[in-house]
Amino acid sequence: MQQKIIILDFGSQTTQLIGRRVRELDTFCEILPYNKFPKDDPDVIGVILSGSPFSVYDHEAFKIDLAGIRGKYPVLGICYGAQYMSYVLGGAVEPAGTREYGRANLAWFDQENPLFKGFEDHSQVWMSHGDTITRLPEGFKAIASTDKVQNAAYQAEGEKLWGVQFHPEVFHSVQGTLLLKNFVVDICGSCQNWSAASFVDSTVAELKAQLGDDRVILGLSGGVDSSVAAVLLNKAVGDRLTCIFVDHGMLRKNEFKNVLHDYECLGLNVIGVDASEKFFKDLEGVTDPEQKRKIIGRDFVEVFDAEARKITDAKWLAQGTIYPDRIESLNITGKTIKSHHNVGGLPEEMNLQLCEPLKWLFKDEVRRVGRQLGMPEHLITRHPFPGPGLAVRILGDITREKVRVLQDADDIFIQGLRDWGLYDQVWQAGVILLPVKSVGVMGDERTYERAVALRAVTSTDAMTADWAHLPYDFMAKVSNDIINKVKGVNRVCYDISSKPPSTIEWE
Repeated sequence: MQQKIIILDFGSQTTQLIGRRVRELDTFCEILPYNKFPKDDPDVIGVILSGSPFSVYDHEAFKIDLAGIRGKYPVLGICYGAQYMSYVLGGAVEPAGTREYGRANLAWFDQENPLFKGFEDHSQVWMSHGDTITRLPEGFKAIASTDKVQNAAYQAEGEKLWGVQFHPEVFHSVQGTLLLKNFVVDICGSCQNWSAASFVDSTVAELKAQLGDDRVILGLSGGVDSSVAAVLLNKAVGDRLTCIFVDHGMLRKNEFKNVLHDYECLGLNVIGVDASEKFFKDLEGVTDPEQKRKIIGRDFVEVFDAEARKITDAKWLAQGTIYPDRIESLNITGKTIKSHHNVGGLPEEMNLQLCEPLKWLFKDEVRRVGRQLGMPEHLITRHPFPGPGLAVRILGDITREKVRVLQDADDIFIQGLRDWGLYDQVWQAGVILLPVKSVGVMGDERTYERAVALRAVTSTDAMTADWAHLPYDFMAKVSNDIINKVKGVNRVCYDISSKPPSTIEWE
């Protein structure tokens, strides 16, 4: 039995954080659309209802029949989830006088309630809602309040059903992880047996059963996701795995050669394909970010397809798709944030079945799995790099000269992070080539050259990120080196935007 918590997604931006927090409690969970509860799954031990961008009384609000879960499983509603349960069960939810957003402290909580076991007085929580529960349903009781929110948390008396109007999953709810642990472990009864080791064992067994003696093709990108997927598949099917690494011409400096060497050391069967000429030709004059991604995705599939057809007995296509890829490509509201070239796009004429062994993992979990598999640390700790490569770090059209400039600047920045011992403190870093030129002066002569922006963020799963507070001395050294050593650049900026509202990549 693989115990699991089901998280029903009503469209909140932090739903994935709930999933990460549950996984951190060594408990497997699945995030499903609000209306896709698995009624006959015997492994479900509890249910969490997420927040939502809607108000419960909006005509567009997502609604479910609680009869399918109430009384059958322990239930925890978070923000919208709490308001929705209260609203449909007879309580009242109304617009708050002012939007509650930011830090708050529990003015009172029921110390005997199992949801708050171990909580400290005045524990800080994070609020983010425009509505509030003004009256609880009959048979419900308040178990926590703040100075502004009377019903900050509640429980249905005699039932394992709770609601909280704050967000325990976010960092600023100081004891939020403890609340989730109280629910997942103590109330739902999780055995906490989900780990990197258990994932490797179960996934290898599942892959062996799924793939049998079939031959598998895997598209490698050089990043940690596809690399871990390759090693995992290699463990399951051995030499029946063939990896294809396509160079679209927009990789980092010397990356094609270096990555192929790494894969040889891992004992993987890899075919390297230099298709840069095709990609540059098809991208000529294209400036729209989404169009660039789609062209690269299309060309990648075409090149990959041509190589894959040479392996006539292949039956499976494997990809290093991870959970945030699928979440960003299409969220519950149906709005695409950005396209990922390895999500979908499998041409029907290839007649290959899709295998995605990492599709439920967050990035930090992928790294733990890589360590469990014994992979080299420099591959595991490598920063994420976008599938379309430097094409989405060049604002405007793509040319070989622009790529050369960006590769040189990026190489100085990344190597500088390594030299200063900062690389592992940063989640992701890179340089963006801006579509502007600026006036400068070099050797008493006027210059009119390109500007670049440095981007470095800290994160744990790429769903949220903050800009990295790098030392001024380091920034001064990198800026000076780029301007002096990269022909065509005379100005360096630093991006101090967080995600949200910005994304990590500029395109």
